[in-house]
Formats: sequence, structure tokens, C-alpha cells
Amino acid sequence: MARRETRTQEPAAAAPDWIKVMAHFASLEDKLVVLIGGGGFVGAHVAQELLRRGARLRIAQRHPEKAFRLKPLADLGQIQAVRCDVTDKRSVAAAMHGADAAIYLVGTFGADQYALQAEGAGFAAEAAAAAGAGAFVYVSAISADPLSDSGYASSKGVGEQKVSAAFPTATIVRPSILFGEDDSFVTTFAGAIAALPVVPVFGPDARLQPLFVDDAADAIVAALADPAQHGGKTFELAGPEVLTMDELHRRIARAQGRERVFVAVPDALSAFFAALPGTPMNSDQWKLLKHGTVASGALPGCAALGVQPRPLGLFLDRWMIRYRKRGRFGDPREAA
Repeated sequence: MARRETRTQEPAAAAPDWIKVMAHFASLEDKLVVLIGGGGFVGAHVAQELLRRGARLRIAQRHPEKAFRLKPLADLGQIQAVRCDVTDKRSVAAAMHGADAAIYLVGTFGADQYALQAEGAGFAAEAAAAAGAGAFVYVSAISADPLSDSGYASSKGVGEQKVSAAFPTATIVRPSILFGEDDSFVTTFAGAIAALPVVPVFGPDARLQPLFVDDAADAIVAALADPAQHGGKTFELAGPEVLTMDELHRRIARAQGRERVFVAVPDALSAFFAALPGTPMNSDQWKLLKHGTVASGALPGCAALGVQPRPLGLFLDRWMIRYRKRGRFGDPREAA
């Protein structure tokens, strides 16, 4: 930390240990960072950014074999995968042993949302504090609200409270919908548009502010690397443009070079569809979609973490090549 000038000749008091730790944390090289739930879509991109910065990684999750695909990206001994049950305090404490920093990435639209996104996050923050970690980041959601009627949003909101109580200098990041070449968001719509001449659009007027997953990863790691600057704060991570679900579908179709008929599904029918078992969208996801995933503007965003988010259009044409009628030989200007 930079020295401050004093007006007296009295010697300055020694800084508390936790301030010394935070002051020297900007470099993550050789730091042991524990990624709870780090083998998933977001975790894989966060892991790559941490490896690039020279950190040592311990990826802890229920099925650690899902993280094995990341080992070729690391130097020998730079990454390990361990089994961890976030609903078990002892399991979380064991995974956190010796950690310099930690990121909690667990999220689900399925069962046990409160156990995984709220209680588990609290357990992890407690364990990180007990292990003497210098930084903790909780990956929440832009819709997080303890009072929400969505189980996903409410459990994320409670998770934020539990993390902040256990680790007061933790950083909360609330990403919007994330897109990437290996996502389950854009690719889901792309597959439907490629296969169907008439495409239903659920929540056509719902507003989205999608963020490129690599930009999200950069922001998360930036927050972790500088707890002196970012600790104890909440950030909304969103992309540079707002678009509706209808606009998103039409952009994907244009990038594929396909003419499609898009049918706006009435809200009542959408809600009924989401309530049915086995559908690609459940009731919780429908509620979040209707609410929208747009930054409020009341909290700092990517720019405050030194990240300039990139728009979807920068990638869409290239990613849609495999969905075109003749693949890379197809011309998106030729309607299929």
C-alpha cells in the first residue's frame, strides 16, 4: 500500500496483519486459490485466467472428475481436483485447508438451491476465514434478492448475506446471463433456429444484458486479486448492450443465414410450459426471464474492475458457422 504523509513526527503504528495480506495480494502467482464448483462452465474460464496469472488451483466439487479436462492447461502440480460436498461443513473445511483465496461458483436451477447457493456459500466463507485466506469472492447473480419469489434469486440473495457475515471483506459479483462458444444459452437457441422453420419465443420482450464469459472471468479474478480495493463491495457484471429475447433470436438467425418465423408465446402459455416436467425451461427460469437480467446501474460494474466487456456481435457470426446450411462454406447472406 502507498505510504501516507503525516503531519507529526510520531512513528506510524504497524498495520494489522490482514491489511498487510491484502496489500501484497495483487499478484496471484503461486497463491493457492480454491474454486468451489470450479469444474463448470464459468469455473473453467475462471480457472484459465487464474492459471495465466500463475496461481495454484484446487478445484473442489462433488464430481472432481469434471475438472480433469483443465489439467492439460496447467504446469505439473499447478492444479488439483478434490471431492467436496458443500452441504457438509467438514468437507468444505478440508477443501479450504491452506487456501490463500477462494471463489464460490456453485449454482443450480434444480433442487437444493438454498442448501447449495446459500448455506454452502456460508460454510465456504466460514472455512476460508478460518483458514486465513486473504480474499473471497462469491459469484451471485444479477437477479439476487432474498425476498424474490424465485428460488434461485432468493437463495443467491441469502447466500450474499451469509458470505458477508462470515467473511466481511468478501467481494460479491452479480453476473448477468453469460454467453460463450461452449455455453448452454446461445447454443440452445441456435440449435432450435437451425432445426425449426417456426420458432417459439418465450418472453419476447424480456430484456437481457448478456456478458461474455471470458470478460466475467477476468472481472472475477480482478476482484480476487485486489481485496484491498474491492473487498466488501458488490459488483454487477453485465455486457455492453441491452437486447430483448426477440432481438436475440433474430440476430442468431441472421448469423446463420436462415429465414425463420418467430412466434411470440403468450405469458400464460409460457408459464404453463415451464411448469411441465422435462421441459428445457423450468418455472424458476421463467420468473427470472420475465424479470429481466439488466444491471440496475446502482452498483459498480465491469469497468470498476478494469474490464471492458465485449458485445455478442463480435463473436456471433463466427460461432454460427457450424449451424449454417453449408457450414463454413455457407454465406449468412443467403437465406436458408
